[in-house]
Amino acid sequence: MRKVRIDETDELVDICRDNVFKAVFTKNTPVSRGALSALLSSLVGRELTVQAITANEPPVENVRDRQIRFDIACKAETGELANVEMTLYPDTLEPLRLEFHSGKLFSGQDIYGRDKSFSDLQYTYQISFLVHKSFFPDNELVHCFEYFDPIRKIALGGRSRIITAELQKLDTIIDKSVNEMNGQEHWSVFFRYICDKTKREKINGILECEEGIAMASEVLLTISKDEVERARLLSEYKYKTDLQSQRVDARREGLQEGLQKGLQKGRNELLDLLKSGAAPEEIIKRYT
Repeated sequence: MRKVRIDETDELVDICRDNVFKAVFTKNTPVSRGALSALLSSLVGRELTVQAITANEPPVENVRDRQIRFDIACKAETGELANVEMTLYPDTLEPLRLEFHSGKLFSGQDIYGRDKSFSDLQYTYQISFLVHKSFFPDNELVHCFEYFDPIRKIALGGRSRIITAELQKLDTIIDKSVNEMNGQEHWSVFFRYICDKTKREKINGILECEEGIAMASEVLLTISKDEVERARLLSEYKYKTDLQSQRVDARREGLQEGLQKGLQKGRNELLDLLKSGAAPEEIIKRYT
């Protein structure tokens, strides 16, 4: 068992930032790969070992590519495919987005060829940690969705799954003892509270019983203590925030400009009608 401890004085970058999350779990090291395997195993409910990180371009070092991906696409030794992501501010239509990407992940498998059939399709898992928003009305932290007939209570028996963990639902779970928590709760508490110095003892208790989380902490500590890496991640976050703000401002300015042009056009048309001597009834009928 790895011996990793987070001290009260340790300043850590927030692993709930999607770029930090990706940096922790996609390092080309046995520790990072072991942490990702443990995370997948906990969410899926059985032992999985990550064989390869796929579709991981551009690499985590690239901070200026506007098409950068922050999810982690990976393949297990047994063939299963998973897409894992940390979503700090989920979209209002997040469930539809997850369904869309789950469909792409499942249907993107290559089963073409004389010696292949639908039986060669592997299980796929679209996994998302949702930080600042909850979507499902119950108090359950983790949900696993699959195709299902809700009237007759019969599952289709397919091989695609959407797994969500809503970190907003940890307010009562954090009060449990470490031994009362399950593995999924351990991971979720780690993600949400690792930067909260008042929760360090609880986090250290989790590290003592979860080697995969200890591995993730080891990588996170290395990243956080590396000032160059820390500055890079903060710069990347600033770039993303600035870009998003610029897009919103541009969209708002465009809407305002369109509204002003529309109002001006309407005023000009009205003046033209008045100058032409049109009857008031005709003008009212045209604009109502």
